[in-house]
Amino acid sequence: MSFPLLTATAVVPAVGAIATAALPAAKRTAAKWLALLFSLLTFALALVVAFRFDPGAGAPYQLTESHAWIRDFGVRYELGVDGIAVALIALTTLLIPFIILAGWHDADPLEEATPNRRWRPTQGFFALILAVEAMVVLSFEATDVFLFYIFFEAMLIPMYFLIGGFGDRAGGDGEEAAGRRSYAAVKFLLYNLAGGLIMLAAVIGLYAVTADQLGTGTFSLQQIVEARTAGTLNIGTGTERLLFLGFFFAFAVKAPLWPLHTWLPGAMGESTSPVAVLITAVVDKVGTFAMLRFCLQLFPEASSWATPVILVLALISIVYGALLAVAQRDIKRLIAYASISHFGFIILGIFAMTSQGQGGATLYMVNHGISTAALMLVAGFLISRRGSRLIADYGGVQKVAPVLAGTFLIGGLATLSLPGLAPFVSEFLVLVGTFTRYPVIGVIATLGIVLAALYVLVLYQRTMTGPVKAEVTNMPDLRVRELVVVAPLIALLLFLGVYPKPLTDLVNPAVQHTLSVVDKKDPKPTVQVNAVPGEGRHGHAANDQDVEAAK
Repeated sequence: MSFPLLTATAVVPAVGAIATAALPAAKRTAAKWLALLFSLLTFALALVVAFRFDPGAGAPYQLTESHAWIRDFGVRYELGVDGIAVALIALTTLLIPFIILAGWHDADPLEEATPNRRWRPTQGFFALILAVEAMVVLSFEATDVFLFYIFFEAMLIPMYFLIGGFGDRAGGDGEEAAGRRSYAAVKFLLYNLAGGLIMLAAVIGLYAVTADQLGTGTFSLQQIVEARTAGTLNIGTGTERLLFLGFFFAFAVKAPLWPLHTWLPGAMGESTSPVAVLITAVVDKVGTFAMLRFCLQLFPEASSWATPVILVLALISIVYGALLAVAQRDIKRLIAYASISHFGFIILGIFAMTSQGQGGATLYMVNHGISTAALMLVAGFLISRRGSRLIADYGGVQKVAPVLAGTFLIGGLATLSLPGLAPFVSEFLVLVGTFTRYPVIGVIATLGIVLAALYVLVLYQRTMTGPVKAEVTNMPDLRVRELVVVAPLIALLLFLGVYPKPLTDLVNPAVQHTLSVVDKKDPKPTVQVNAVPGEGRHGHAANDQDVEAAK
């Protein structure tokens, strides 16, 4: 039997989480280095997966593993990756070491032990991060619907403790701050659990349909898609639409899509900056990824049926999230609302049902993860120095900490999709892919770009320029550890901004496979041969040469 590479990519961080949590309380520094080591080993395995994966092989999933698990219920341990999964696994495993480095001191015990100041277990903080990584990686790899559901839900538990137990110190350490953190964590958990329970009903319904028509119930994505293609599995229209809504609701909560987004600003605002990155750059991507892998492929007719409503909801997310970002006074909540707008673009591209739209959406998942990580982590370094998340408490930072201000600016420019930086390519493809099929929605969606420029540039102006406020006069610039975190992310933003070909070559075959399952083709462009009725090129009468040129 060949080496189970995909299993190893998830097992290594899981083992790291256990080993880190098992260290004695006094071994805080050892826990940090151990967690970092396991995260780097996981990234190395993800690189092996990426190099072993062949985008031109033709098979929808590669490096597959399949073993019987719960035979009586048709549950199998099935793993496999396509280009989209490989890209997102690489993103996840790349960001985790930076998240660990950025949060190096976030869980250190406070010097003063008073009733309102809680001791922060360092080992638990880093162990929980590695546990989330293991579950997210398995979610990207799972091709058994039930197996996916288990890890889709299980990742909520460590995230709940990261949000509620390790809040942002800039928010205070008193009872009021603890109450805000607890509220944000409970809201995150309840929203996502509600979505998961509805999805569970749909998962059971899907099993019942396959058992009725195939003779044996199955959760295998490949087996269900093949049976539908062969005509041996025919889900009734009403049933398919109900099952689709069950799956989509859970993914829309996780994504998050308006109006199911309200848990995100609180969760990101009350978390430490590294945990906020973990939420929006890693965990939330599972929702949009699952829309591509499960919603579209399991329920193609229902996906087409729901597309108009989903596009409108995505459009509302784009504009609504951007408008609320403009109005924010809290740096982290501004970035959270900006992420809601960006997820609107991702979902818009997915349900535009064009190769440009879905390819752009997949690139957006990766590029948004990198750009948001860069901006949020630098914002976290800034907030930790001043001890405040309020924009009004800053001013003139670029004069005392120019490197910090410069990296903050690049992260912000990437967030507004400046040409030359990675998110521009994805946003452009999403808009092009949407416009070719839904021109009105594509035009309105461009408002998100205008508003992004407004909230990013106003944020930079108010925090980094102008007179130096007394509270930031002695603010230190980025330290070596912080530069190690930020510099590679900025380098990636620049590289993928001018040369996105490695990513597009990786994800395009998977996008084409998804479109073929949904039975969608790119709309053909219309060409007007005659600018004036009866005239061809250069004002002459149209002839066969004009028609051929138009073709």
